[in-house]
Amino acid sequence: MFRLIAIMVASLLAPGVASAQNCQPGGVAVQILGSGGPRLDRLRSSTSYLLWIGDQARILIDMGGGAYAHFGQTQAKLADLSLVAVSHLHPDHISDLPALLWQSHLARKEPLPIVGPSGNDAAPNFPAFLNRLFDEKNGAFPVLGATLGGSRRDIPSGPGSGGGSVRLDVGVVDVTKPEPTTVFERDGLTVTAQGIPHGNMPTLAYRVKVRDVSIVFSSDQTGTDPKFVDFAKGANLLIMHLALPAGAKNNPLHAAPNVVGRVAQQANVGRLLISHIGLFDLDAALAELKTAYNGPLTVGADLQCTPVK
Repeated sequence: MFRLIAIMVASLLAPGVASAQNCQPGGVAVQILGSGGPRLDRLRSSTSYLLWIGDQARILIDMGGGAYAHFGQTQAKLADLSLVAVSHLHPDHISDLPALLWQSHLARKEPLPIVGPSGNDAAPNFPAFLNRLFDEKNGAFPVLGATLGGSRRDIPSGPGSGGGSVRLDVGVVDVTKPEPTTVFERDGLTVTAQGIPHGNMPTLAYRVKVRDVSIVFSSDQTGTDPKFVDFAKGANLLIMHLALPAGAKNNPLHAAPNVVGRVAQQANVGRLLISHIGLFDLDAALAELKTAYNGPLTVGADLQCTPVK
């Protein structure tokens, strides 16, 4: 009930947003923990999504600033997560990960599968990134060394100590591979990943197949790689990011509104959900998007749920 109230409040507060759709008990739904980007926005946290299957939040995609608090508001349980999937290492997509893991050993006993991208000159590969954060000797948060299997005796981690974390089961995907990579296949869930163009930052899109539906989480990209259209083809729900205003051309990081629409149209998806929305005239950007896309469209808002059909 609390989750439904929060969704309704979010839909009333966010300007230009279509009415939020309720999560359907027993169904499959995507809930937005953060519908904004890197800039401060009083209505939108940074990027994060939950995939609900029935009453369980099973997959967490990204964990940008503000998503940690919204994860708590949804009443999702860390113990229910089958996978955390990270698209790339820009702060607006991962800065709340340490907050999520802090004291997580009190909520979950099983290792938590987590996957992210390979590296290059612009960013370390995902395992190296986690080591820089959590290594028990040299990491930024050595008190979270248990995430990587650390066992230093001088860092308290037991119940009541204030420290500790669930152990992470870390995977990495080569973003340069031309074909999708299967990153998780268990308990009726199949998750594949595909590298996408986002400047020089190694970045992944994810496709989740569960029951008889598919959901594609695009993340930040320019929309210029035809392999992504193939990757998203026929998805029941496609989440794409609208980071640029009307009249803008593609930049090295993001797609213009008409390109976002064109990709969704070419992929022939059941519904387009836009998120990662910048600070600009949203109605004008939507009008431009709709010149290239004529299918069902939902404008994202924090805590909003979209059933997948």
